[in-house]
Amino acid sequence: MDAVTINQLFLTGAVLIALSVLFSQVSSRIGVPILVIFLFVGMLAGEDGPGGIAFDDYSLTYLVSNLALAVILLDGGMRTKVASFKVAFWPSLSLATVGVALTATLTGLMAAWLFDLTLMQGILVGAIVGSTDAAAVFSLLKGQSLNERVGSTLEIESGTNDPMAVFLTVTLIALLGNPNADMGASFLLKSFLMQFGVGTVVGFAGGWLLWSLVNRVQLADGLYSILVLSGGVALFAFSGMLGGSGILSIYLVGLFIGNRPTRGRHAILNVLDGMTWLSQIVMFLVLGLLVTPSTLMEIALPALILAFGMILFARPLSVWIGLLPFRAFTTKERWFVSWVGLRGAVPIILAVFPMMAGLENAQLYFNIAFFVVMVSLIVQGGSLMKVAGLAQVTLPPKPTPVYRTGVEIFPASEWEMFVYKLKPEKWCVGEPLRKLSMPEGTRITALFRDDKLLHPSGSTVLEAYDTLCVLGQDQDLDSLSALFSEAPESEEAVRFFGDFFLDVTQSVANVSEYYGIELDTEENGKMSLKELVDQELGMYPVLGDSFEWHDITWVVADIDDHEVVKLGLCLPKSEEAQEGH
Repeated sequence: MDAVTINQLFLTGAVLIALSVLFSQVSSRIGVPILVIFLFVGMLAGEDGPGGIAFDDYSLTYLVSNLALAVILLDGGMRTKVASFKVAFWPSLSLATVGVALTATLTGLMAAWLFDLTLMQGILVGAIVGSTDAAAVFSLLKGQSLNERVGSTLEIESGTNDPMAVFLTVTLIALLGNPNADMGASFLLKSFLMQFGVGTVVGFAGGWLLWSLVNRVQLADGLYSILVLSGGVALFAFSGMLGGSGILSIYLVGLFIGNRPTRGRHAILNVLDGMTWLSQIVMFLVLGLLVTPSTLMEIALPALILAFGMILFARPLSVWIGLLPFRAFTTKERWFVSWVGLRGAVPIILAVFPMMAGLENAQLYFNIAFFVVMVSLIVQGGSLMKVAGLAQVTLPPKPTPVYRTGVEIFPASEWEMFVYKLKPEKWCVGEPLRKLSMPEGTRITALFRDDKLLHPSGSTVLEAYDTLCVLGQDQDLDSLSALFSEAPESEEAVRFFGDFFLDVTQSVANVSEYYGIELDTEENGKMSLKELVDQELGMYPVLGDSFEWHDITWVVADIDDHEVVKLGLCLPKSEEAQEGH
C-alpha cells in the first residue's frame, strides 16, 4: 500500500466520521435515532450511493464491529449502577435467556414461511435478529427519565442477552454446516453453560484484577483510561479464547469497575464516552458500507412483514412470557419493554457469521438482518419517548448541576465538584449562605457573580444567576440539585409525586381520619403506610410507582436503599380545573 493510497484512506475515513458527527444534529430534528444517521452516511458512501465505495470485506467488518461493541459494552457496564440489579436482575435474566430463545423461535417460524426456508434456516434468521442491541439501547436511553424498574431491566437485558443470541447462532450454523454433527442435549447444555459460566467468571475475576491494578499503579492521568480500555478488550478476547462469552465478560468488567472507588474514574468515563461515540460511528458506518441497498429491494416486502411480525408479535409475546413470574411490572410497563426490543449492530454482526462459514443463503440472511435492523431503529427507536409517555413509565426530569467533575484529592477519591447556576425563582435567592440546609459533609467552595470570583462566607447573600461550586459526593447529588437546580416547570411535573407527602411510618388510621377515608375493616386501620405499600406494590417498588386505594392515587415519592420512605397523596383535580382543561 503506497503513501497515496494511505492518504486517500485516511481522508475518506475522516470525512465520513466528520459527516456523521455533523449530520447527528439532524437526528433530533427529524425524530430519527442517531444510529440510523450513521448507517445512512455509510450507505451513501457505498457502491449504490454517490460515494461509490465498493466494500465487501466481511472479515474486517467482523473485526471492527466486535472491537467497537466491546468498547460500547465496557462503557455501558461502567455507567450501570449495581444497585439496579436488586430490582431488575431476575427479570433481565429471564428476558436475556427465555425471551431471546422465544423471540428467535417465533421470528424463525415466520422467516421460514416468508422466505421459503427450511425450519432450521428460518430459526437461524430468528437467532441472528433475536437479541436487543446494547449500542442502540444505551444510546437511546441515555439521559431519559424512565422509572428504575423499566430502565434498569432494559439496560441489563441489552447488556447480557447477546451471549444467548451468539450461542443460538453458532449452534445453528454448526448444524447447518454439518448435519451429522453430534449436537445432543448434553452437548448444547455444556456449550451454553460454558458461554455464560466462563464469561461471568472472567468478567468478575478480570474486573477485580484490573480494578486492583488501576488503584495500585501511579500513572499519568491520561493513561488510566487507556489501561482500563486495553485491559477490558484483553479480557474480552481472553474469555472468547476459553470458550466463554467475551461480550458478557467485558460488560461485567465495566460493571465491577464502575461501581467501586476507582482512581481517575471521571477521567476514565470521559474518555470512554468519546470512544463509545467513535465506536458507534465507525461500526455503523462500516455496516452501512457493507450493504448494497439495491439488493434489499428484492426482499423488501417479506422482510418488512418479518420486521413488523417480530415487533408486534414475537417480541411482545416473549416479553410477556419472560416477565410472567414478576408481578411488579404493570401492564403498561410490559408493553413498553416489549416495544423497546431495539435491534442494532449485533444482529448485523451475527449475520456475518454465515457469510464467513460459507453457508447457503448467507447473503439472504445478511440482507434480512440489515432490513430488520433499519425498520427497528426507525419505527421503535423513533417513537421511543412517545411510547414511554403513553405507557406512563417516565419520571419528571431530575434537577442536575450544569457541570460536574471528579476531584482527585487522593487515590480512588469519590469527591466531586458540582456547579450550579441559580435561577431567579429559587427560594434560596436573597438568603444568606448560613441559612441553607445543605447535606452534611458538603461545602460551597467558590461563588461567581458577574463572572467575578467572590469569597463566600456565612453572611454572603445569594443573588439570581450566581454560579456556585459545591464540593460533595454522588450520594449528595439529589439533595444539592433540589436545593440549587432549576425546578420542573409544568404543573404536571410538580404534581407528579403528589400534593401532600407522608412518612410511611404513619398509620393508615391517622391518615384516613385526617383525609376522611372510610376503612373497610379495623385491621386496615392498624396498618402503617409502609405495610400498605408492601400490600399494594409487593417487593422492590421504585420511584414513581403508584396505586389506587379508596379512590385516591398514592405515589412512591422518595426511596432510600430500595425502601419507600415517603408516599405522595394525589388529590383529585377540582371540577373547575378539569373544565379548564
